[in-house]
Order: sequence, then C-alpha cells, then structure tokens
Amino acid sequence: MRYNDRRFSIEGGAGLMGKYQLKSRKEGSVITLLEVDTECRAWYVKADDKDAAVKTLISMGESIRCLESIYVNGDDMTEDILSAFSAAIKTSYPEEFMPESETDDFAPQGSYMPPEEMMPDDVPPPDEYGYEEAGAAPLSPLPSAEEIEAAASQSGREEASIADERPSELAMPDILPDLASVLPKTAFVSSSKKNASGAVNGMYLGKKHITGNPVEIRTITDEADGVVFVGTVINCEMRELRSKKKLFLMSLADETNGISCKKFFDRPEEAGGLEELKAGMAVKVRGNVRFDKYSGGLVLELQQVEKGEIIKIDHEDDYPTPRVELHLHTKMSLDGLIDNEEIIKTAAKWHHPAVAITDHGVIQAFPKIQDLADKYKQKVIYGMEGYMIEDIPADPDTDRQQYNHIIILAKNVTGLRNLYRMVTLSHLKFYRKRPLIPKPILKELHEGLIYGSACVMGEFFRAVLAGKSDEELIEMAKFYDYLEVQPLGNNEFLINDDKFAEVNSEKDLQDLNRKVIEIGEKAGRPVCATSDAHYMFAEDQRNRDILLSNWEKPGKIESHPPVYIRTTQEMLDEFSYLPKEKALEIVVENTRRIADECEVLHPLAEEWKSYNPKISGADEKLVEMCYSNAKAIYGDPLPKEVQERLTLELTPIIKHGYGVLYYIAHKLVKHSNDRGYLVGSRGSVGSSFVATMSGITEVNPLPPHYVCPNCHLTHFYTDGSVGGGFDLPDKACPECGHPLNKNGHNIPFAVFLGFDGDKVPDIDLNFSSGDDQGVAHKYTEELFGRDNVFRAGTIAGIQDKTAYGFVKKYAENRGLTFNDIFIEKLSAGVAGVKRTTGQHPAGIMVCPRDMDIHNFTPLQYAANKKYLKDEEGNRIPGTITTHFDYHSISGRMLKLDILGHDDPKVIRMLQDITGIDPLKIPFDDKKTLSLFSSTEALGLTPQQLGAVIGNKGITVGALGLPEYGTPFVRGMLEDTRPKNFSELVRISGFSHGTDVWLNNAQDLIRSGTVKLEEAISTRDDVMNYLIEHGVRPLTAFKVMENVRKGKGLEKGGFNNKAELDAAHVPQWFIDSCLKIGYLFPRAHAVAYVMMAFRIAWFKVYQPLAYYAAYFTIRAEGSFNAPVILKGLESQKAELARIAALEHSTAVEKGNATVIEVAAEMYLRGMEFLPIDLDRSDASEFKMVDGKLLPPFNCIPALGDAVAKEIVRARGEHLFTSKEDLKKRGKVSQSIIDTMDSMGILKNMPDEEQISLFSF
Repeated sequence: MRYNDRRFSIEGGAGLMGKYQLKSRKEGSVITLLEVDTECRAWYVKADDKDAAVKTLISMGESIRCLESIYVNGDDMTEDILSAFSAAIKTSYPEEFMPESETDDFAPQGSYMPPEEMMPDDVPPPDEYGYEEAGAAPLSPLPSAEEIEAAASQSGREEASIADERPSELAMPDILPDLASVLPKTAFVSSSKKNASGAVNGMYLGKKHITGNPVEIRTITDEADGVVFVGTVINCEMRELRSKKKLFLMSLADETNGISCKKFFDRPEEAGGLEELKAGMAVKVRGNVRFDKYSGGLVLELQQVEKGEIIKIDHEDDYPTPRVELHLHTKMSLDGLIDNEEIIKTAAKWHHPAVAITDHGVIQAFPKIQDLADKYKQKVIYGMEGYMIEDIPADPDTDRQQYNHIIILAKNVTGLRNLYRMVTLSHLKFYRKRPLIPKPILKELHEGLIYGSACVMGEFFRAVLAGKSDEELIEMAKFYDYLEVQPLGNNEFLINDDKFAEVNSEKDLQDLNRKVIEIGEKAGRPVCATSDAHYMFAEDQRNRDILLSNWEKPGKIESHPPVYIRTTQEMLDEFSYLPKEKALEIVVENTRRIADECEVLHPLAEEWKSYNPKISGADEKLVEMCYSNAKAIYGDPLPKEVQERLTLELTPIIKHGYGVLYYIAHKLVKHSNDRGYLVGSRGSVGSSFVATMSGITEVNPLPPHYVCPNCHLTHFYTDGSVGGGFDLPDKACPECGHPLNKNGHNIPFAVFLGFDGDKVPDIDLNFSSGDDQGVAHKYTEELFGRDNVFRAGTIAGIQDKTAYGFVKKYAENRGLTFNDIFIEKLSAGVAGVKRTTGQHPAGIMVCPRDMDIHNFTPLQYAANKKYLKDEEGNRIPGTITTHFDYHSISGRMLKLDILGHDDPKVIRMLQDITGIDPLKIPFDDKKTLSLFSSTEALGLTPQQLGAVIGNKGITVGALGLPEYGTPFVRGMLEDTRPKNFSELVRISGFSHGTDVWLNNAQDLIRSGTVKLEEAISTRDDVMNYLIEHGVRPLTAFKVMENVRKGKGLEKGGFNNKAELDAAHVPQWFIDSCLKIGYLFPRAHAVAYVMMAFRIAWFKVYQPLAYYAAYFTIRAEGSFNAPVILKGLESQKAELARIAALEHSTAVEKGNATVIEVAAEMYLRGMEFLPIDLDRSDASEFKMVDGKLLPPFNCIPALGDAVAKEIVRARGEHLFTSKEDLKKRGKVSQSIIDTMDSMGILKNMPDEEQISLFSF
C-alpha cells in the first residue's frame, strides 16, 4: 500500500506537515480509514476486521518498516506487526541470502540483499532508497509533503483501477467520519517507549539491539564492515546542513584509542534519538569503518547506537570495623587526583567513621569538603600535610634548611584556628618555593592539633632510614602524637635508589616499618597505617602518571608508587607480615582512636554567615537618604508608585541586614562622583529603586513616567505600552508649563533580591579603569581599616588545553601513539587539578573590625608571589589574598566588586577635553539615535565606508562604540534598525545572552512573527510579559529564573507550563524561552547603554574629541602606527590583507578593528599628525590644529614606562641627538631605528655636536 496508490485518496489535512487522512474508495475494504502522521512516523488504522487488517499490514513488508508506531482500532500493534514481519522474512528468503545475525536490522543491505528478481514487488532495490552515505540502512521513507500534495491534486482526477492489484481490496466510504469519533485518544499518542535519556528501548539509532562482540578501537587500522565498539562519548554535535539534511558527528573512545563517528540524515526528524547523546555517556555502536577524505583518517559510519555499559570495578569495604584514612590528597595538592565528592561519597559508602583531608601545604579543599560532608553525613578530619623546617629563618629568601613532611590534624575549633594561622604564616612569612612551617611555630600552635610523622619524606622516617639510634628516634617520636607507616609499595623506590644502600629487598622495607612500630611502642606513641592516597583506586594509576609526567625530564620515564586509598582488608593484607593482632592495631584500632579524638567541625560555620562590617546608623541613613532624594524628585507626599516601591524594597533590605551593604556602595560611588568620575553599575543592582535613590546606580527601575522638576506632577505608564521612559515624547507640564523629565525602565525588584527580597545583594560597580579604580580600592581601606581588607583569592585548575599537553608529553616519553580523541579522553583524568592561585580583578573581601580574619580564611600571596615589580621595575610587596577561593566565603564575608571599566574613563576624558557635562546629554537625541540605523549623521554613505573596510555592518554608524561596535552587533543593528533607547537596550540584551538572538529572536523578527520590542532580550522581559498576560507574579518570577539559567520553564516539579497555557501565552514565546541558555539583566543593559549613548553623542557632535578618547583608551596596545599614520590607502591595504587571511590572529583582529575606526575618521575629513618628539604625549592622543597628535606609546615595542621617561627627560630640555634620546630617554637602539624609519627623528644627528664656541 503506497500513499499514492489509486485505491486511496487524501482528504483534508491542515497543511503540509502533521497528520493526513486517507480513505478507501472501495466498499468492503479491510482498512477503511488510515491516518499518516509524518512527524511521529506513525499510522493510525481503522478496520472492520482487526485481525485481517493486521495480516494485511504484515504482508506489506519492507514498505512499512520505517514506521515507529502502528495503531489498529486504537490498539498499539507496532511490536506484533514488525516482529511478525521479521519472522516472515526469515522463512521466505533463500538460505544464501539470510542475514548472518538474527537480529540484524539491516538485512536488505549489501550482501544480505536478495537479488532483485526474488524480492517482493513492493520492495525497491537498494538504489531507490536515496541514501547517500555508505552503509546506511535502506528504510522505505514516508512520503514527503510535496509528494502528498501532488497525490492529493491527482486523486480527484484518476479513476480507481485495482483489478490487478494485491493483496486486499481496500476502499473507503464516500463520507469520511471524524477521526476523533473513529479512534480513541491513545491512537494519537506516539508509541515510542522513550526513557528519560531519550533512547527508544535503550536505542538511539536503529530498531534492534546490537549483536556481536565489541572490539578494541586500537585494533582497527583499516576499513572494515559491521564493526562494534563500546566506549564513552567524548563530544558530539548535530549539524544542520544547507540542504536541510542533518549530520551527526561524535568522538568515541574506549580504553585503547578513539575514533570519529558520523551519520547523515536525509530526513531531520530521524535524528531525534542521537540528539539526546551527551559527552560522558557510555554507548555501544555498530557501523562501517571508512577512510574519510575530509579528515584524512578512519571514520565509523554509524548504523546503530544504543546505551553501552562500561565495566567499572565496584569497590567495597565490608570489613566489620572499617579503618580510617588519615593521609589523603585531593586535587588541591598539585599532585593529587582525588575528587572531593568521590572520596566523601566513598567513605560514607564504606561506613568509615571518618576520613582526613591532608593536602600539601594548603587547606583549599575545606569549603567544598564541608558541604559534601553535610550532604553525605560523613565525618571529616580537617588537616594538612605541612612542610616543616627546624628553625625560624633569619631571611626566608636565602635560608636553605631542609624541609620535612608533617601531618597536622584539627581536633577542635581551637585547632582549626591554629591551623589557619599556621597556613597564613607559612604563606606570608616563610614561603620559599613552598609554604614552610618552622618547628617553633608548630610547638607554639600545638593546642587543638594532632601531629603525625607523615611519609618517607617525614623527619622521623628519614631518621629511621639514616640508622639513628633508638634513643634519638624515641626523643624525635615524642614530638608527634602518632607515627605513620605505609604499604611497602609506597616506599619500593628506595630499593632502586643508590642513596639507600641498606635497602635492597622487600624484607628491608618490612624491617623499616617494624622499626617504626617498635619505636612507637617505646615512645608511647600509637602507630597508624595510612595510604598516603593521591588517587582513588589502583586502576587510576595512569592518570597520576600523566599528571606527574609534567615534571619528567625528556626521555626519562619515572615510575610512581601505588598511592591509592586502601580498603580495610587491603590494608590488613599489606601488613600481613606482622602478627595479626599488631596489623589490626595499626590499621583499624589506632586510626579509629585518632579519629575519635577529633570533633565534627565546620571550617565555614553557619553562624558566621553574612558577617557584614558594622557602620553605626547605616540603616537609618539609608532610609533617610532614599526618602529625601525621592521627595526632591517626585514631591511630598510621594506618588503611590514611588511610595509602594520604596516600601517594597526597604522592608526586606532592613529586615535582612542589607542596609549596610547599600550604604557602603553609596559611599564608594559618592567618593568617585565627588572627584568628577562617573560610576557605572553592573549586574541587576539597577533593578533596585533604593539603589537609584541612594546614588549607587543611574538606572531608574520604575515604570516609564513623566515627572515635572518644578511642581512634581507625575504620570506613570504601567500597561506595557511604553518600552522605556526615555522613549516618551517631549512634553510640557500641563500644570506649570515646565518641560517634563522622562525616566523609568520597568525593571522588577525581584530580579535583584529575589521574590521575597532575601537574596544577598551582589552590588557590582564599574569605576574608571586605572586611576579611579585604584583610588576606590584604597578608599575601602580607609572605610574598614587596612588590616580588614583583602583581595578576593581565586584558584585555577588545569584546563583542557594544558591537560592535553600533559597527555602528549606522557605519550611521547613512552613512545606511545594516541590520536586526538583518545588524548582528549585521557586529559579529562587530570583536568581540574589545582594549577595556581590568583586574585579576582576587582573583588575586595572585608572582614568586620571586631573579628579575626582566621574566623573565615587563612591568607596568602596571589600566585604565591611574595614580590612583584612596578612599572619602573622596582620590587614591591605582592598582593595578599584570601587562601580560600572567594566563591566559598563570599556569602559569609562582604565582597565588594570594584571593577575597572573603560566607559567611565572615556567619558571623563571627553569631559576634560570638551568641557561638556555628560550628565546633561539627552537620551532621545535624534542624530545620536540615527547612528544605530544609518551612517547619515557621520556625513558618510555605506558605499564610502564599504570601499575601505569591507561590507561588515557598514549601513550603521556604530564603529568604535561600546556595546555596538563589533561586526556581530552591527549586524543586529542592520537586522532591527532600532529607533529609540529601549530598543537599544534590547540589542544589548540580545548580544550578551546565549541562544537569545541566533536561531531565536533573529528568526522571529525576520519572519514578522514578532516586533523588536516584543522579542525576549533580557530576563526582565520574561517576568513582565507573563504578568501582563495574567500569569501570577510568583509563577512569572519562577519561569524567569529558570529561563535565564537555560533550564526551560519547569524546575522542582512545578507545572508552570500549565499556568502559561491557561493564560494563553503565545507558543512563540514559550518556544523562545525553551531555546535560551542565558539571559542578561535589563538593569545591566540599561547601565551599559546609557554610557554607550553618551559616547555616541560625542561621536556625532564632538568627533575629534571622540576619536582622541577612542584611540587613547580603547585602542591602547592595538594602534598600528606604521600603517595608520600613512593614511587611508595604507589602512585600506592592511584591512584587505587581514581579511584575506584564512586564520587571522587575535592581534591582527584587534589591529583591524582600530584601523577601521581610523579609516572612518579619515573619511569624515579628519587625520593624524606625525608623532612629534617635541610635542607628543606619553600615552594620550592630543587635539592639535584640528588634527590628532599620536603619543609615544604608539611606536611599536615602546612601552608606557619608556614613553613616560621620554616625556620626563624632554621636560628638562629638548633632545639634541639620537645619542641624547637613547641616554636620557632610556630608549633602546632598536626603537631608535624604528622611530627613524617612521620619520620621527629626521634631521636629528646621531651624536652630540661639539662646538668650539662651547669652550
């Protein structure tokens, strides 16, 4: 039965996709009604005789194998029909053409296909299936929309002729019944049995499970058919081709190597299963291996994909009284690989009474470990493996004492604080390549701490190795609270080390441990067996070898001890050479005894949460300030909208103790404003009207409104009809005739502090980069005291690229060959291990004056750099940061984000040059607005601009403008042609979001589905739109929170979709929400656009000043003076050269952007002067005689320090020769040559000219 068979005609159908109804024209047909669902690949059949219909469908054979669901009279008969059909094939085909595998999905393919003359009439030969790629399964396709439409147009003209057709005489009544009355509702539900992962019965591609034994990927070195692999998905993606077909690409790796996989789909709807695959999933695949001309390697052309199972050893510790591990290293140890969650989860699973965390010299795992300990209800002993030296050094930088390892465990809160102090001292006072702890400090801070003798690198074990006398060993042992022994494998390297002539066998290693145990008994110190674990299980050894290969010398392969965590029985087995009772004592009894001495601790205790600095009367001052400023603008009494908003915000702010945070931010901003600098707000702080009234942000979050500055008349627009207050037309006050002010951007307060106002405020501020930012940092020290302000510390792990290099080095040193996919798989095993520490570029952590910083965190130097160098090369102290990553303590300590940003700096420079107050620039200026939709205000045509810079966003005048200057955003402007401020805000939101513009809003706007002002661009749009459509505010808030994080509509079991449907929210809106990965806050966008608009105003009305500020600040480091200063033709040639490059560098791209702006300036009739040795500034472009004079730092390779030195020396007296410039200006010969080639030093003599008259 075919869709274009003359026995059927097509009735109705609401378009070219979806369901199509076919009726039989002959009475008495077995099948009376058939519906084809092209999207679900389903048939819904109505028949008078169900059994006869099923038999008919079975007899149709291959032509229906492509279906996923077959319903007969409402019953799902898919399995019955397809399985019966498969059985029929086995009995009907001659033996020589039977598939080799009984469950082979692809029997009709290749050598399995019967000759054409022996095939059923309705099964076309392979070349008719239209599959392009080799090895693809020849499934009979459903009709395309075009074919269905063609069949429908012919059905009314053609007479039924069925005398010679088989098997069933199918006809339908003239009157077609309504489908809903014929079939039950279940018939309209796809029968695909999908589980949570999207697989159909565990299968992502294909209809049957894969048979045959998998092979290792490394064994396949040439083309092969029917290959089966089991491995892990390293990465995968589904691409939509220009032909509208889809291409699935996947990198697969097992434990031996990796291979690329691909699959083409003629019909995109067939790709759904594979779209559910994600990196890290285990899969079993089958296909043909072919040489791929595109990649130059072997590729698996996929035929089947299903869930796989990677064999993983299930480690159990079922000993009745399990041991405690007292020596263990996480990824914070530089050479440790133990994942925080894995060790805590495993310890809980093994029922270990406790587990100790003892990283090398640091305690940076504590915050996350604490959360995990609470999650799994597992006791943790917080400790560290320190580096002990004997004496306090007179000068740590020159001291050469040998260090020894020591285990330090915290028994109680006192010990924890002492451990914190110890970490601070070791990092700030005694750091030399590693954080050292003098023994006197250990003695002084011993209270609340337990000391263990550590490993072979410990002082005590070294003494045993050295053959010290028992008396000396006993005296040494008494310093420790317990002694440590480890499995023989940990110390096996001693046998092959020439330094230890007395250690030559396993027995010698046993004797060393026996000596430790003996001394422990004599000294009255317990001995504990520890793993010194650096990785979890024995099978993880390769990962540590890869990690440590970074320190290997080329050609020298080092073996590393098996330092993995042992179960209780494994550890008892390690000490089986001891009497059973003694082994049990050191493995179980003593370790549990040490654990019992340690209390359950919380390094970041809950009661410290939100310990903010105290400023007397901050709440009262904030409230008074807000009402005073609000009344000054809106009058007294306040309008209802203003009063309600202030009450809504101030109530939770004061209740939750956030008033002091607002007041501190107010003080910081005011300090900069008083010095003449604008401060921009970031994030969603502009959602708070209290922040507006306290001067923290310029953004006004109230609904769009007019307000009279004279009589305080107000008019608010709360119906969503106005995008923003700046868009309102100019109007005079109807009461007093004074021009009305316009403001308000309609931003909900919930975006900032949550629906209940209880989210800790995160107030981020953009200070003028450079000088003002530095002053703001110093001002925090004045506010809170120098000893209470610290930079926010960061911790960086090994990133993918670095890990990739580790694996390559590991393979090269061992003569191994891995392909890129396998290298990527192995690199995941070392990614995330701590690499270095640093500082947040703007984060300041503030400790309350009445508290010790060690209640929160130890301290250290950023990147452990005790000294830095200033611009002149002088040595200065390093930056002190928090030892813990700031994320882990920012909820407990106040974190201020004092960021540096170029926009306030540019505006300050423009104000200084022109004398124009930027605060008086109107945000509805027509000529400025026109820049974002045309080049007319620049006096240029797109053709003029395109002739020089190419055809990238040349129909708008946004080159060089913040937020809008990139080719990508200029393309948005060309698509949308924004006409007012609120639409500019939308463009900003689109550009900062993820999956908000491309394949989303752009398509909706281009197709005319929505207008620019309707599309979702910021998170606030979601909440406002839903509330305007009658959705409850709480639901609207929840949906916004989910969508902005890329989590769709639902979270936590809420049925938000049902409420949206009930409110008749349009489908385009819901679909758009589901695509979004991240949404920008409108308050942030408004703040950015306000700054950008002011700068754009100067571009229109003060162009030379604009370009001076742009090249001074925005183009710093990217101004290619030798090219730009030669003029327009030189600029045009360089842009063409860069554009022609297949892969341009980041430097070339940055240079091209600056050259484009320079070309625009030239086209507008302005130009540069040559760099002038007598007049140029060190770093600032100057306006001279209607032209721009470039500074010295534009000269290639001439840095700021030398530029400043040239200006300083010139101030004494002008340079008289190249020799003089070189000597007094501290300019190198190579730069002298560059300056000479640029014509800067023309007519200047090489050396000083000595005149007779000078004597």
